[in-house]
Parts: sequence; C-alpha cells; structure tokens
Amino acid sequence: MIFSFQLNNREYKIDLDSPLDISIPLNFNGTQPNAYGAEPASSIPCDAGDLVGDTRLGGSCNFEQYTFIPHCNGTHTECVGHITNERISLRDCLQDVFIPAVLVTIKPENAAETAENYSLEFGGNDLLITRRALEAAIGSEPGAIATGFFERGKDKAERINEEPESSALSSDCAALALIVRTLPNDRSKLTREYLNIIPPFFTTEAMKFIAENFKHLLVDLPSIDRIFDEGKLSNHRIFWSVEQGSFETNERSRTNSTITELIYVTNEVEDGDYLLNLQIAPFAADASPSRPVLFRVRPLTGTQATCLPVESSTR
Repeated sequence: MIFSFQLNNREYKIDLDSPLDISIPLNFNGTQPNAYGAEPASSIPCDAGDLVGDTRLGGSCNFEQYTFIPHCNGTHTECVGHITNERISLRDCLQDVFIPAVLVTIKPENAAETAENYSLEFGGNDLLITRRALEAAIGSEPGAIATGFFERGKDKAERINEEPESSALSSDCAALALIVRTLPNDRSKLTREYLNIIPPFFTTEAMKFIAENFKHLLVDLPSIDRIFDEGKLSNHRIFWSVEQGSFETNERSRTNSTITELIYVTNEVEDGDYLLNLQIAPFAADASPSRPVLFRVRPLTGTQATCLPVESSTR
C-alpha cells in the first residue's frame, strides 16, 4: 500500500508494506541488552490454583507473568516524567502518530579531540557525540545528507514546543525526530551489557542543538547522558527544558517530547528521511517498551531523494 502526504508544500510517498523495525526484540529468559546491571527481564507461567499458564505443564493455553525494567531491559521510550517528582505519563505526552524523522550515522569522538563540554569532567576513554558531528551529518557540508525535512530557526522551534492540534502531519512542519546510529555498528548491540563499559554520550552543545531543532530523539545507546553521571542527568534536563538539579517542570518544559533509547538500526538501513511510527504500550508510567517503525520517504514526483549508505567499514 502506497501512502502519499504533503510536507513543506512538497509531496512524498511511503510504502506501508515495507516497514523497518528498529527496536531490539526482548527475549524473556534469553539473551538481551542490559543497562546498569539491573535484573534481566524474565517471564514465568501464571499459576493461580487450577489455572496453569503453560500448555507444556498441562494448561489449556499460555499466559505468563512478565517482569522487566523498561529503562534497562531493551528498547524503550521515556517522557519528562523520568526526571520529575510529578508522575507524568508517557501515554499522555506522546501525541504524534506519524513523525517526520531523519536518520544519521555518527562516529563518536574521543573526549581529547573536542572542545565541547559536559556537566562532568571527561574520563580518558570517554567517547562523545558532538554538535560538530551532528551538524556535519545533517547540514550542507560535503558528504552530508541532503534532507528536505531538516529546518532550523525560530519558527520551527516554536512549532516544536506547541501543543499539537492533531496527530496528523501538518504541511508546515519539518523533521521532528532525530535518529542517531553510532559507529561501530554491529549485532552485539542486541545483547550488550552496559555496566563495565562506558558507551558514547552526547556533549552539552550537542544536546542543546538537538533540543533546539527536534521534538523526539532516538539513540542506540542506553542513555543520552554518561551512563554513570552522579545522577545529574544533565542532558535529559536540557532536552526537556528542566532546570539543572530540579525535579519540577516549568512553563518552558517540553512535555510532549520523548527520548527513545536502546534502538538498533541495521547497516542496511540508509541515512536519510523517514516517517516514524513510534509504538508504545499504554502504560500510565514515565516509560514504556517501544517499537519504533520507519518508512522510507520518497518524492512523489521528480528526482529521487538523496540518501547515504552506512560506511562499508561498519559492515
């Protein structure tokens, strides 16, 4: 099924029969990614008197009890309630259905190679996603993505912070979601344990750039902050416009913005423009397991959109 739409007064199309799932399957009682050394996700058959939730144990059907921590056990999406005293629900915050998105691939830089900053002093082995790298990937420098979605400026910043009138795309919006794939990129991300290693994280400048230009952020990392950051979560606060050290929202807070962590984008998925369908469970909670699904965007007429393959060195 071909779905056509207008964006920035241009016509595009997507193939609804060609979805690209960038979530990590959560294999209960099997190998799975893990952050902070938390208990792994698990499942057990329901056992309620004569009811047995396992056909192998004599039950009439399978129904299990699942135990997991969304923030630690796989692909998940979180809202500003992640850092507030008020129990704010992701289900109430995420109102977008089809989201114009741009996918970029970034090679993290060694902390010694950048003048950019973070809320803590860098360690000698810290790897950073910098504003410089993001601007190079999205902008007009040689080798950058030529995207019709990306748009910078005050008008867009105002639109990002507006309450959406509906879940449908409007004709005056640009890319509202940024998807970041880091190098090296391999299938070990599907089961990686983030405890004894420090994965890449964003600089302060990079996060300010993202907050100025995008409503939703998706990353293949366990956190947008340094995984052990003394509990500051400074990048989370920048992204949601919450004062550093505060656990309260304010009139500038971006309560309809979301962060999705622990995605996995295979090397076969090209950098460029997509429509994102961000699927969540209807939990009344700050976070939920999620299934981000991408649909490649093509011009309805005229020249094909420019796209970049992932560097061959990552295959």
